[in-house]
Amino acid sequence: MLSLNKVQAGVGGLALLDRNVRAPGDGEMLVKVHAAGVCGTDMQLYGGSGAFAQRLRLPAILGHEMCGTVTDVGAGVTNVKPGDLVSLESHIPCWTCRACRTGRAHVCPNTRYPGIDIDGTFAEYATVPASIAWINPPGVSREKAALLEPLGIAVHAALEGGGVSGRTVVVNGCGPIGLMNVAVARYFGAHEVIAVDPNPRRREAAVRMGADRAIDPGAESPAAAVRDMTRGEGADVVIEYTGHPDGVRNCFAMVGTLGEVRWCATPGKPMEFDFGAWRKSRPTIYNIHGRRLWDTWEAAAPLVYENKIDLDPVISHQIPLAESPRAFELILAGEAVKPLILC
Repeated sequence: MLSLNKVQAGVGGLALLDRNVRAPGDGEMLVKVHAAGVCGTDMQLYGGSGAFAQRLRLPAILGHEMCGTVTDVGAGVTNVKPGDLVSLESHIPCWTCRACRTGRAHVCPNTRYPGIDIDGTFAEYATVPASIAWINPPGVSREKAALLEPLGIAVHAALEGGGVSGRTVVVNGCGPIGLMNVAVARYFGAHEVIAVDPNPRRREAAVRMGADRAIDPGAESPAAAVRDMTRGEGADVVIEYTGHPDGVRNCFAMVGTLGEVRWCATPGKPMEFDFGAWRKSRPTIYNIHGRRLWDTWEAAAPLVYENKIDLDPVISHQIPLAESPRAFELILAGEAVKPLILC
């Protein structure tokens, strides 16, 4: 089968290879992949730095956001069957640690991932644990079903803490999940949604997805703009996606007294943090990691199935698997929001 692999350590090192299809073992399923999204984790692996890159055993098929059809299952699998249209939860918990036993499998310290610890989904077929399958109804858009996994992060962030209903919400960083968070916050009743991003393409998409205002942090102070829009009070909720020192400083400057910061970013390297800024306005900081299993999926999937939110502005490109390295080039050039690889 054709597959997109990381074959060399360091920056780049991608290659299209013909790999064997692995038959599903006990507890596994074989899935014919229809569409797979390129995400920030894939870009980190492309860059060759960070803890995830160190875990790869080369050659490794990348990718984890996907939609596909089950074609075969291994022994003991009862939750899915051939013919089911599935999306994947990208976290493979151990199911035995304390976090898993107490309903917090989304923060399992032993989590493994497709595209990192096992071969991923930028391929014609993927063999993965059946335990991470989410079954979609017939007729759902395969391209949008491939986005349920990242959408779940946005839904998790919107519903955490005091939620967003009736509140002023800032989405700080409008990559694909940030853009989804704009739409999700609007759907769940935010009084006002403000997007912050330096990329004009992403700011335009944010407005299309429901932002009341999209701020360019290179042209004006986000903190001053937010305070002006909130009569000096600051935002009730700031959802942080940048992972950049400047973005983090803006994040804590925009949040109001006793507000909430929902931290979704994974910084690429350590950064200095001014605890005085936190102490001054005393926001509660929520660490958002993945999706609550399977609570978040139950809340997120109907938004797509029932067309409650529009994900079209997020899908900027659809690229055949045979041309898939181009997806990474488009992202690096700032020309893509979310490329989907059609497998």
